[in-house]
Amino acid sequence: MWTYDRKLQYPVKIKTPNHNLAGIIISQLGGPDGELAASMRYLNQRFSMPYRDVVGILTDVGTEELAHLEMVGAILYQLTRDLSPDDIAGTPYATYFVDHTVGVYPASASGVPDDMKYIGVKGDVIADLNEDLAAEQKARVTYDNIIRLCDDPDVLDPIRYLREREIVHYQRFGDALRRATEQMNQKNFYAINPSYDK
Repeated sequence: MWTYDRKLQYPVKIKTPNHNLAGIIISQLGGPDGELAASMRYLNQRFSMPYRDVVGILTDVGTEELAHLEMVGAILYQLTRDLSPDDIAGTPYATYFVDHTVGVYPASASGVPDDMKYIGVKGDVIADLNEDLAAEQKARVTYDNIIRLCDDPDVLDPIRYLREREIVHYQRFGDALRRATEQMNQKNFYAINPSYDK
């Protein structure tokens, strides 16, 4: 089973609250390319993955995404702590505040709550692993966009760390796809069911 250390995977120590940054970073909590969607995608895909070594990669990356969810939650909490309604009134963050105050709630930057429709699980080795490769690149682009909009070094440090991990995950899923295709029957490359190709 899992072992949980009571510390973040990478430290988050933000000195200056900033609801504007929180309003964009929230997408990496509950947006379509965020950490919650990623963890659920990989941890659910592993059940139908026929190759144990690839199941291991899905489990490793899926559980690390949970650690990233924890980091993003800490970033959001630290960016919104001690903010008053007067600090938030008239800002884009006010609509979030109305529904959640400064609670950490999974939603996209556009305000759409997290939904399991964001996860891709097909039960097909090639489709799922290509979904994973694309998901890691989309998450990297979201972190790139956050970096472009952020000027707080305390926020940029953990965000850059998370971006780097997306690149590592992309590489791991590339390895998983290579391993899976080596194990597949070449006649049955795109379908698990051998009768499909007859």
